[in-house]
Amino acid sequence: QVQLVESGGGLVQAGGSLRLSCAASGRTFSMYGMGWFRQAPGKEREFVAAISWSGSSSTYYTDSVKGRFTISRDNAKNMVYLQMNSLKPEDTAVYYCARQQGSVAFPTTQGYHYTYWGQGTQVTVSS
Repeated sequence: QVQLVESGGGLVQAGGSLRLSCAASGRTFSMYGMGWFRQAPGKEREFVAAISWSGSSSTYYTDSVKGRFTISRDNAKNMVYLQMNSLKPEDTAVYYCARQQGSVAFPTTQGYHYTYWGQGTQVTVSS
């Protein structure tokens, strides 16, 4: 069973930065793409960023975070990170990390292509 645990959320002023972390269990972490999603109150869950398995570590971002967010991974530590800079109030949401299905081509922005999910961490950006 794979477990994902997010941390690093909090309250920050607009223009500030946060770094989210996702700790993954399992010995095959490096073989799977990983993604970050978010869900704001009253809105559907949306894709934020993804990183491919260790072979190429390609990255992909939704347009609204390009240039502000950076996804990365440390396979030696089974960790995925989301560095968020220049935060805006509209970035306020619960952020989730997820592990992509191995059979799905990278990148994928569809939540149903991700098998395992963390419990989420709240990010609140004040104006």
